[in-house]
Amino acid sequence: MEKAVLLNHTSSVTYFRLRGLSLNLKVQVAISSMFFIFYVLTLISNILIVITIVYDRRLHTPMYFFLSHLSFIDVCHSTVTIPKMLRDTWSEEKLISFNACVTQMFFLHLFACTEIFLLTVMAYDRYMAICRPLQYMTVMNWKVCVLLALALWVGGTIHSISLTSLTIKLPYCGPDEIDNFFCDVPQVIKLGCTDTHTIEILIVSNSGLISVVCFVVLVVSYAVILVNLRQQILEGRRKALSTCAAHLTVVTLFLGHCIFIYSRPSTSLPEDKVVSVFFTAVTPLLNPIIYTLRNEDMKNALNKLVGKEERKGEK
Repeated sequence: MEKAVLLNHTSSVTYFRLRGLSLNLKVQVAISSMFFIFYVLTLISNILIVITIVYDRRLHTPMYFFLSHLSFIDVCHSTVTIPKMLRDTWSEEKLISFNACVTQMFFLHLFACTEIFLLTVMAYDRYMAICRPLQYMTVMNWKVCVLLALALWVGGTIHSISLTSLTIKLPYCGPDEIDNFFCDVPQVIKLGCTDTHTIEILIVSNSGLISVVCFVVLVVSYAVILVNLRQQILEGRRKALSTCAAHLTVVTLFLGHCIFIYSRPSTSLPEDKVVSVFFTAVTPLLNPIIYTLRNEDMKNALNKLVGKEERKGEK
């Protein structure tokens, strides 16, 4: 009997209300304007990186192969949340259907988890290039790179399906307000009309554990790389340090959010929204800036591409 009542209540919740970043309309418009600028810059910069890597044969190496994947994921990751938030700026209710909410959560975790795995693979790629240079091209051949890329997406898909399936199974009978500008598992499961303690533990053991373990692996990898850099000549050391510094900056920004949000029970903190802004809008924009401004090969390739397009325009 209780199950039947729960099912009836579940069917009554077909929409969720997103609280957004602020209840003040002027503040919301100002924030949305900033998000719009960030989103446009994110699209332009990341797409430009992908085009540059495809165009310039000198960048057809494992490192830039994975970097192009990172740019593609950043475009997808920001697109999952920002367009919806921009539309909601001019809506009083800020509604999102249950199915759209689940879809948003699925792709959010798909791209986020895939990026975590990708950053870990990129650290391994740098380890092989710096610490095992003679074996590098043998180990990191194109077949291995493609298989690693495929494994990234499979792992991200499995992770995302496992989390969203837990969320779908919960009964929802109210309240229906999500204290954020997008749907995420920790906020949504709090709205379930049942005890979610077990699911919260599963989320921490899944998302939280993945984030912490990958972060530890990455820090250890770069520590080993830095130790090995002492044996290299000055020019090679400078270039390797620049690349590693860029990777570590991205890792800290991205995984810092994941550890903060998913390594604790689903309790709301005032800092959650600020961290979410960096996660969805700032980090995807910082990635291309960090990699291009600190990477001479990318800057040269970009200048070459832009210069060629300008010459075409003059003709």
